[in-house]
Amino acid sequence: MMTSKEIRQSFMDFFKSKDHKIVPGAPVTPHGDPTLLFINAGMNQFKDVFLGTGKRDYKRAADTQKCIRVSGKHNDLEEVGVDTYHHTFFEMLGNWSFGDYYKEEAIAWAWELMVDIWKLDPTRLYATVYRTDDEAYELWKKFLPENHIQRFDEKDNFWEMGETGPCGPCSEIHYDITPDKSGAPLVNTGVPEVIEIWNLVFIQYNRKADRSLEDLSAKHVDTGMGFERIVAVIQNKSSNYDSDVFTPLINKIAEISGKKYSTSLTDPNGIAMRVIADHVRTLSFAIADGAIPGNEGRGYVLRRILRRGSRYARNLGMKDAVLYTLLPTLIDTMGDVFPELIEQKSTIEKIIKAEEESFLRTLERGLEKFEDIKSQLGAAKEIKGTDAFLLYDTFGFPLDLTELLARENDFSVDIPGFNENMTKQRERSRGARKVMSQEAELPTVNAKSEFIGYDNTSCEAEILYVNDNQIVLDKTPFYVESGGQHADTGTIVIAGQPYDVQEVRKSGDAIIHFCDRDVESLVGSKALVSIDTDRRMSISRNHSATHLLHQALYRVLGNHIKQAGSSVAPDALRFDFSHFAKVTDEDIVKIEKIVNDKILESITIDTQVLSLEEAQKNDNIKMFFGDKYGDEVRVVSMDSTYSQELCGGVHVNNTSEIGFFKITTEESIASGVRRIVAITGKAVNDYINDLHNTVADKNTKIDELNDKLKQLDKEINKMKIEVLKQSFTAWIDEAADVDGIKVVAREITAEGNDQIRTMGENLRDALATNGIGLLAAVAGEKVQLVCVVTDDLKKSLPAGKIVGTAAKQLGGGGGGKPHMATAGGKDASKLPELLAGFADIVKDMKG
Repeated sequence: MMTSKEIRQSFMDFFKSKDHKIVPGAPVTPHGDPTLLFINAGMNQFKDVFLGTGKRDYKRAADTQKCIRVSGKHNDLEEVGVDTYHHTFFEMLGNWSFGDYYKEEAIAWAWELMVDIWKLDPTRLYATVYRTDDEAYELWKKFLPENHIQRFDEKDNFWEMGETGPCGPCSEIHYDITPDKSGAPLVNTGVPEVIEIWNLVFIQYNRKADRSLEDLSAKHVDTGMGFERIVAVIQNKSSNYDSDVFTPLINKIAEISGKKYSTSLTDPNGIAMRVIADHVRTLSFAIADGAIPGNEGRGYVLRRILRRGSRYARNLGMKDAVLYTLLPTLIDTMGDVFPELIEQKSTIEKIIKAEEESFLRTLERGLEKFEDIKSQLGAAKEIKGTDAFLLYDTFGFPLDLTELLARENDFSVDIPGFNENMTKQRERSRGARKVMSQEAELPTVNAKSEFIGYDNTSCEAEILYVNDNQIVLDKTPFYVESGGQHADTGTIVIAGQPYDVQEVRKSGDAIIHFCDRDVESLVGSKALVSIDTDRRMSISRNHSATHLLHQALYRVLGNHIKQAGSSVAPDALRFDFSHFAKVTDEDIVKIEKIVNDKILESITIDTQVLSLEEAQKNDNIKMFFGDKYGDEVRVVSMDSTYSQELCGGVHVNNTSEIGFFKITTEESIASGVRRIVAITGKAVNDYINDLHNTVADKNTKIDELNDKLKQLDKEINKMKIEVLKQSFTAWIDEAADVDGIKVVAREITAEGNDQIRTMGENLRDALATNGIGLLAAVAGEKVQLVCVVTDDLKKSLPAGKIVGTAAKQLGGGGGGKPHMATAGGKDASKLPELLAGFADIVKDMKG
């Protein structure tokens, strides 16, 4: 029996033998096509060829294309796990002809591969054709009896990629797996007993927005074979999930959960395992190609899928994040064909784990709320739209997860009510985002202003319109705020009177300059226009640095990074981006180094105006999903191997003009969205000066604190001595008497030689006459000694001689003046013995 890997390779080998170029599939996240959330068919990457707006250096191609179908017309989400053959992620094996061969070869080669190479039973094969496609019908008669060829209408046999675009009649190949080969009535009925395995699309039309059809400049062939389905057929499995494409994942899920897998389509554990196996494939491939879970667009689709999979994992008794642990198993089965899984392994695991853990924190409370809502339904059997929205807004339950829970309990959900609440929330959000300048109503001006600010900072212009403080000119260097870049400010001089331009906005084709005061209406007159060049230069530095930063984030954090917003101001730049965790200090250093290295390389910044189609062909040019582009776009390049982006903003001419780049802030602004604030040029110098001043201020404060600490130390020492003085009287009263000499020997606490000497002096003063004292302080294993002698005894019993003798008992030595001397000892354990016998030392020395 052929393995799935062998089947995939044999498909490629077969079409290579038919002079097809084996090409790589496109990333599952579409590049430069705002009509698609995800690649959902093999032909997506060849759309421009079919439309006649692009071409390739080959006329025949074959590949395996990663596809995701979870939204819009192509949405298989609800069927996943509950039937045998639908998936949110699947591979589509395909072969194409671009104006080369057509129906005859496509049909003949399909038969040859299936019957001659793969040895499928020809009596189980059925072909369908479009109801008016007699040509395809006659071609199939060469291989199949007429009772195995069926005609269908547009719903089943006219293929369209979307609401608009390339389309044409198709011929589907179905395989009958009924035991008695009785599947003829089941063709195209959507049952697993007779399953579609290959679709041969004959593209000859373009569907226009008005639903009319126009002929394409050349006829093409686009075929798509469901890889998972053909593997199940060849391996004689009744379910795709029983083939070796899925069994490693399902076995791993069973092992982790401790539950037994059941192939039954009604068994809850079996459904859960099939859903998880499918969903982890979708998440892994989408993230590997740069998508990331979020709140909008394809990001929200992934978040829905992940939360759906997480909820099914909980049904299997797994309450911790588990989806990410399946990635190594997926890599074992598919990593050799799709190396991006291996290259992005760490990123995929981190994103899935963080996202799942975030959801699990609210899942339990959300399920409790669902139970509460359910208990209040009574006989209604429908969850209110307001309750479904509450689960979405407060507990992060996507609507389809609430629908899933409802179905499990034989309830429905008020979808229109939910949508109404969503609409109200969006309206509230839009209202909250408004600012004063946006609320001001712009006049409708029947004039056109030419923007010349890419190459000019000043000009002479004709006044076309004046209304209070608003001026429209025939041309202007003032940049209107767009793409996050702040608008220019500057001056307009009219009849010798200067007016400060504080804001610039666009109304239709007119650029309106808002001045600091009302302007004399001199329509037709000339005006001298100039922008604030220092401010423009600061903005340009920050804008160019934003592009360098964007690419540096790609390199350090991973290609899942997507811009989520930006602000390019004169004083700083702000860049919001999708990322699942805090950017570490180590990564901040790496990012700054990459940007500053590019600045030091003195790269010339190049701008080109290209057609949108031409730009879309270059995979290195960053285009942003959901952005609307015109027929012509402006490409800003900073070394074509480093950064290329579609951008309408202003930039420096060379990266060296940026000066220096420094990140000042990195923070979270929403779930899965981080924000970096950075500065360039003169602002960095000011930042360094501020840091220097801050450090200097801190040093001054540290010096002041040190002085206060020293003063406090003196006061504390003074207090200690005063307290100790009060002890001297008692010590002297309790002193040993050696032939009329008072002998004091005590252990004290002291910090350093100076303090013990001071205490010794104070003890000597307290003794006054006819007295000898020894004070000892222990520091670790060592001992500090001070010996004092009153003036009347210092000649006969000098302190230096006494302390030296005492220190020897501690393994040390010392000496000093007759009235006071110090010494050190090494053995603190003998100190009690020394203090107890000190009077005897004095007695022996007195003789």
